[in-house]
Amino acid sequence: ALQALNDHQVIAFPTETVFGLGVFYDDFEAYNLLNKVKNRKEDKPYTMMLYDINEINKYADVHKKYLPIIKKYMPGSLTILVKAKENVPNYVTHGTKIIGIRIPSNKEALELLNFVKKPLLVPSANKADQKPALSDDEVKNIFGDEIRVVIPGKAIGGQASTIIDLTGPEIKLIRKGPIPLEELNLLIK
Repeated sequence: ALQALNDHQVIAFPTETVFGLGVFYDDFEAYNLLNKVKNRKEDKPYTMMLYDINEINKYADVHKKYLPIIKKYMPGSLTILVKAKENVPNYVTHGTKIIGIRIPSNKEALELLNFVKKPLLVPSANKADQKPALSDDEVKNIFGDEIRVVIPGKAIGGQASTIIDLTGPEIKLIRKGPIPLEELNLLIK
């Protein structure tokens, strides 16, 4: 997988929600390949997947009132939209300076992120507007040889992560997922 990433290729791996595709966050060549493989429109940014919560402040600014949410639900099925720092390439945020960040709780995904030592851009493993793959076999059926490396496994959750916007004074729900907004709001003082 590391060799494929270094060669500007797309890899696939299980997470606790659905199977994900991944490329290094700062690899523009691989980013373009990922768009092609997914048939994805240019106007939809990808989530940056990190190894642990201590990495968040390297790539994003998060208001301190939201830290209890991060501590409780990350790693897990939560994606946070936050203000990106200057080291995040402009194409990653589509000029918005906002990045989605997720830390998976799946063991294989965490091992991969720890091993490659760099954040990945990770959308779900599907063609645009199609159902995400939940197993390595489904990934191979959808993409064939477009994906260089598929890490074996199954995604057990089957539901995409909850996405919340933390760039303003209140939490905004962007996509409903396994973690209800009411639970998240209880943690804000």
